[in-house]
Amino acid sequence: MAVRRGLADLPGDALILVACSGGADSLALASAARFSGRPVGLVTVDHGLQEGSDRRARSVAAWARDSGFDPVRIETVSVAGLPGGPEAAARSARYTALSDAAAELGAAAMLLGHTRDDQAETVLLALARGAGPRGLSGMPARRGIFRRPLLDVARADTRKACAALGLAPWEDPHNTDPAYARSRVRASALPSLVDALGPAVLANLARTASLVAADNAALDELSAEALESARSAAGLSVPVLAGFRPAIRGRVLHRWAGELGAPGGALAYAHVVALDALVTDWHGQGPVFLPAGISVERRSGDLVRVVLPNIS
Repeated sequence: MAVRRGLADLPGDALILVACSGGADSLALASAARFSGRPVGLVTVDHGLQEGSDRRARSVAAWARDSGFDPVRIETVSVAGLPGGPEAAARSARYTALSDAAAELGAAAMLLGHTRDDQAETVLLALARGAGPRGLSGMPARRGIFRRPLLDVARADTRKACAALGLAPWEDPHNTDPAYARSRVRASALPSLVDALGPAVLANLARTASLVAADNAALDELSAEALESARSAAGLSVPVLAGFRPAIRGRVLHRWAGELGAPGGALAYAHVVALDALVTDWHGQGPVFLPAGISVERRSGDLVRVVLPNIS
């Protein structure tokens, strides 16, 4: 039912792809998608990070072909040279491979098997990092080609589904490796919260993500309008910015920094605070340095991008 609801807006003959690692969540998702009556294919990604990962990918692909998925693809990726830690690098490589496969095959959607438990873990990790509303909104049910129809489904239910279907899920050793923060949250932090507060804490954390995401969408829409009203010939008008509420002004500055070329993954809270100080705590300070070599200063009542002299 969750998968059918997640695909209700798409034509009945549109190709749907499922990203499947062979774990319980993605196997249950893939099986449910096959019952939707739509054309369904499957993509599995081999990150090459574990011994035998290629055999695992071939096994998942063989199961998919035997089960009637068409097309079935194995995408082999490399994380070498990608920014961030192993988790971030693998995620970046995986999403790029999945996006490329969907585009090449003309798919209308790529389904991901994240569950309510995954969403709860994401919110808890965001809280631990001191993330703002954007982090607390968790994983979106939809973003571009990607859809997560199981965000309201418990992980325990995907395991029950696999057992009922006679499927033997692959257990990713990374999911129990204490070197990874998410693994520690899954093994210790969330179970401790459940013991202390009851099992409803998982659904409550996931619901918090949905509520915050709705607020974020409204604030983002307001901040987009505010950004347009703050534009000047040189950059952004300080008097106009000063008239915005802090929540809107912060989003305006974040959005503008992105337009200047600052990568979203590298643009930190401290960068936005420094930009905000040029508006609200001006005492003649010098430029604010943003990622990607971008500099912004206050000049004649505007925030403007400046080109610093090249000192060789």
